[in-house]
Amino acid sequence: MADDFHDTRLTERRNPRSTTIDVASALEIVDLIAAEDAGVPGAVAKARFEIARAIDLIEAAFRAGGRLIYIGAGTSGRLGVLDAAECPPTFGTPPEMVVGMIAGGAPALVRSIEGAEDDVAAAERELSSLCVSHSDVVVGIAASGTTPYVGSALSHAQTLGARTIFLSCSAPPQRLRDSCDVCITVLVGPEIVTGSTRMKAGTATKLVLNTLTTGAMIRIGKTYGNLMVDLRAWNDKLVDRSQRIVMEAAGVDRTAARRAMEDAEGSVKTAIVMARRGVPKDEAERLLAEHDGRLRPVVGDPPPVPAR
Repeated sequence: MADDFHDTRLTERRNPRSTTIDVASALEIVDLIAAEDAGVPGAVAKARFEIARAIDLIEAAFRAGGRLIYIGAGTSGRLGVLDAAECPPTFGTPPEMVVGMIAGGAPALVRSIEGAEDDVAAAERELSSLCVSHSDVVVGIAASGTTPYVGSALSHAQTLGARTIFLSCSAPPQRLRDSCDVCITVLVGPEIVTGSTRMKAGTATKLVLNTLTTGAMIRIGKTYGNLMVDLRAWNDKLVDRSQRIVMEAAGVDRTAARRAMEDAEGSVKTAIVMARRGVPKDEAERLLAEHDGRLRPVVGDPPPVPAR
């Protein structure tokens, strides 16, 4: 019997633990999925050295005025766009600093665009439109390791001088292993539903992307200890969080924190320096500029976490 229906890609193989899932009860399905998901963090941890190398590359790009550009198709592309979209409110970055590209463009965020992942010319056009250069880092995301759109984008990015990182949940092709600066391979194994990489592969991808941007942002001084001091207060929840951060970091009450935030024109970092050092806004900004935006050398160590 011919067995050429077997796929060599790990994400396309059948999972022997879920072959009877179609006759399982709801609770059994929950337990099966939970058991599979439990192994994802461990698989991500095995790629820790490659993830750390990628953070170093992204940090260097940011310090040189470059960008982090994610590119992917389907679930992989949506996760890249999501991570990029969450950087401005979390870290106060301009939208162009972390960019997410998805095969098929914006419509593909909410519905499947058939054939988009095979459009290699579109990947080259879209990267060229971003004026990618040697200052940038391009992260290609492809759970299967073989998405043509992603492979083409990475190859084109290399011709433009960008550093390249490839994230996959199957062994990457040899040409990408040879040409990319870093290959992050997270082997989560076959999915509960064969080929449904929005499951374990999607979870692993989200964990890695969270780590890449959070790690690089921490390295360039976007946090004070573990406090989110460059967030943008665009809604009531974030206004409240900003004031609470100033209260904790500067040891002041709500009224003083609110006043400092107003005087700092919404900058949490500046408000903390003003409150801790008793200086006006322009002096606080000068001190921060002298120390590359880092709070610790300006106001000392952050307060310890209070006992609960």
